[in-house]
Amino acid sequence: MRNPNNETRRVDEGEATADGPIRRCILSGEHDARDHLVRLALSPDGEIWPDVRAKAPGRGAWIGVTRVELEKAQAKGKLRGALLRAFKLGQITIPDDLGERIEQQLRRNLLDRLGLESKSGALVTGGEKLATAARSGKLRLLLHASDAGEDGAGKLAQAWRVGSDAEGSGLKGLTLPIPRTILSLALGRENVVHAGLTDARAAKRVSEALDRWLHFIGSEPAPPPCETGSQGASAHPSDAQPTIMTNLTEGL
Repeated sequence: MRNPNNETRRVDEGEATADGPIRRCILSGEHDARDHLVRLALSPDGEIWPDVRAKAPGRGAWIGVTRVELEKAQAKGKLRGALLRAFKLGQITIPDDLGERIEQQLRRNLLDRLGLESKSGALVTGGEKLATAARSGKLRLLLHASDAGEDGAGKLAQAWRVGSDAEGSGLKGLTLPIPRTILSLALGRENVVHAGLTDARAAKRVSEALDRWLHFIGSEPAPPPCETGSQGASAHPSDAQPTIMTNLTEGL
């Protein structure tokens, strides 16, 4: 089971945790909360399709591996065997670009989630508004487009640390692997370079959607929420893919 401490806790399929029902990855055999995995569905004509929102009818199969691991399993025939057993069929069609389809759906899921939080009023954009929210201690998650300037991102991070009473810490925003043009389209606003969530539950929803995408493309899952210290989120992008640490407020 994937968890923030990188430890494995034995859980059984059907068991429920704080993160929801447990499912088993057909490739690794590990169990995890359903919302941390990706569901694969079977179309009426026997083709395997990603169903990242778990809405398609019928039997599903779950995976919790990265794209690289998935594609290796597909190339070796391990994925086909696992899916045949999961769906109890003798023949299925697996698209060659299944990994790409899953990644695109996870990306779309995150962008849609950001758009929904924007419409709900939980998302703030604009340097001055974000700085005000950060200094007043209202910011819960800080995001930057991939082409955001270091100076602007640094100033917002500093304001966040001040408002979170976390000066001298590593608290800073997350640089998303998407440019401002895509971020702006997702939010229905012009020239969005930086964005922030001021609602703890909204920050949790965005973080979960982001975590699933980053895990699939090769990043490690989020570390645990901090029980003490500042309230908010920080991220430390690596040279390849960013990772995220979200410190959510109490009462979630």
